[in-house]
Amino acid sequence: MIRNVRRLLETTALALSLTLLGAICLSWTVVALPLYLLLPASAGRRVGRRGILVGFCAYVWSLRLMRAYQLDLEALTALRTGPAMVLAPNHPSLIDALLIVAYNPRVACVMKSALMNNLFLGAGARLARYIRNEPPRRMIIEAVAELRRGGLVLLFPEGTRTMHVPVNPLTGSVGVVAKHAGTPVQTLLIEQDSPFLSKGWSLFRRPSLPIGYRIRLGRRFDPPSDVHAFTAELEQYFRTELAASAQNAWIAARERERERERQHG
Repeated sequence: MIRNVRRLLETTALALSLTLLGAICLSWTVVALPLYLLLPASAGRRVGRRGILVGFCAYVWSLRLMRAYQLDLEALTALRTGPAMVLAPNHPSLIDALLIVAYNPRVACVMKSALMNNLFLGAGARLARYIRNEPPRRMIIEAVAELRRGGLVLLFPEGTRTMHVPVNPLTGSVGVVAKHAGTPVQTLLIEQDSPFLSKGWSLFRRPSLPIGYRIRLGRRFDPPSDVHAFTAELEQYFRTELAASAQNAWIAARERERERERQHG
C-alpha cells in the first residue's frame, strides 16, 4: 500500500513538473516571438536571457518544492561575476543546460540547430541570441563574438549526453572557441544519481524520486594554443574527476542495455 502511494505521488510530481515546464516555455514563446521582431539585438539579448532565467528559476523552485530533485547548485553563483569564459560541463542529463542557465543571465547556450525551430524553446532562444551549433564555422564566429562582449558561452564538449563511463570522447569545439577568443575554459562537474532524462530516456518514463543532482566548479584552464593537446588534457581531467561520480553505475547499466539490444536487434 505504502509503495503504491509513493509511486502515485512520484508519478504526479513528474507529470506536474513536465506540465509546468511546458507552460513556462509556451508562455515565454508568446512573449518572445514579437519581442524578437521588434527589439534590436542588444536589447533582445538582455531581455531574452533575463526572461529565460526568471522562467527557469521558477521551474527550479518547483522541483525543490515538489521534492522531485535534491539540487546542489550553489557553486554556480560564483560565475555571476568575473571574466568572459567558455563553460565546459559534462552532460549526463537533458536538464543540465536549463539548470546552468537558470543561475546566470550572462550565459549564451550553444544549442542544436533544430531546437531553434522548436515550439517550446525556439522563440526564446532566438530572442536571447543563443548560438546554433551548425554550421560549425558560424558557431565559432558567434561564440567568439559573445565572449568578446564579456559573456559566458555554455558549450558541452561531449557534443551529446553522456553514454560512456565516465564521459564520451570529447570534441575539439571548446578548445577551438577558447583559442580564437583568447578566453579561459571553466569546467563544471555534474553528478546525477538517476538516469532520468539521460540519452534515450523517455520524458514519460517514471524515475525514482527524489533525484540527487550536484554541480561543482572544476579546474579553470588557460586559453589553449594547441587545440588537440588541450582536448586530450580536458578529457583526461574529466575522466579523473568523475571516476567515482554518482552517475557511473547507471551509465554503465544503460551501456549494457544498448549492447544487449544491438545483439538481439
